[in-house]
Amino acid sequence: MQTKVSLQSEIAGVKFDNLMLNAAGVRCSSIKDLNEILNSQAGGAVTKSATLEEREGNESPRMKSLPLGSINSMGLPNHGFDYYMAYVLKEQSEGRNNIIFSVAGLSIEDDLKMLKEIQSSNFNGLVELNLSCPNVKGKPQVGYDFEAVERVLTEAFKFFDKKLGLKLPPYFDLTQFDAMAEILNKFPIAYVNSINSIGNGLVIDPATETAVIKPKGGFGGIGGEYVKPTALANVRGFRLRLKPEIKMIGTGGIKSGMDVFEHVLCGADLVQIGTAFGPEGTPIFDRISQELEDIMEEKGYHSLDEFRGKLKTL
Repeated sequence: MQTKVSLQSEIAGVKFDNLMLNAAGVRCSSIKDLNEILNSQAGGAVTKSATLEEREGNESPRMKSLPLGSINSMGLPNHGFDYYMAYVLKEQSEGRNNIIFSVAGLSIEDDLKMLKEIQSSNFNGLVELNLSCPNVKGKPQVGYDFEAVERVLTEAFKFFDKKLGLKLPPYFDLTQFDAMAEILNKFPIAYVNSINSIGNGLVIDPATETAVIKPKGGFGGIGGEYVKPTALANVRGFRLRLKPEIKMIGTGGIKSGMDVFEHVLCGADLVQIGTAFGPEGTPIFDRISQELEDIMEEKGYHSLDEFRGKLKTL
């Protein structure tokens, strides 16, 4: 009799029955959204990246579906830090530890303030510090300022001893992988999540000769199938360079079981689904789980460990 395949995975002692989660930013702003994810086939949920104060975000239209993905300039609309902190603490008190609390300060000072609040709270789950939002007007991505990344991590780990992961922007040069990995390996980071959207793309409607979204003159983050090769390269690039105890979350271009399989082959411990989760909703986790199980059975794999990070090169 064939043993059923397992999609279980683990990061920093937190166990996930399924390696698939939502990506911060899509269908995860409200308690209702988050509960729907937790009641689905997903292995857990990621909160909308919280800022200190509630934000409405950028003006509309700020998101547009495209043939192979999407462009957005949402501007971090969210209910504010206290809203998500109350939620994750309530869920933890009821025995759930499969929620990742995502935070994204509008400054390094904001990042540190939120981390101090988490440090002094009872929350002991995974925290994801988003250093890579490309869509807040007038605010650069910290993830492209390597000195700033080292500065925020140095300050954070003076007081923070809980489980901290980082959401990073995409990098495009091997020397960037080298330099960032050298910084990250200095710290007790739980995981790295690659990638956020490819920042500041531009999509045009030729019929009207206008940009398709309004904020920032039409510049926005690109997601979906367009970014999968870049996402795989970042997962692979960091897995080869980071110390083994820093785990990987793969995000970018996932809409099928084969996409998940490829992310794991590159070294992902978990994956997050963003653009494709938007229109399909929580049934996507059932569909992709079945597709991945079918692929694993066909290849004779019973667990993710059997092929994780084992990409062959020519």
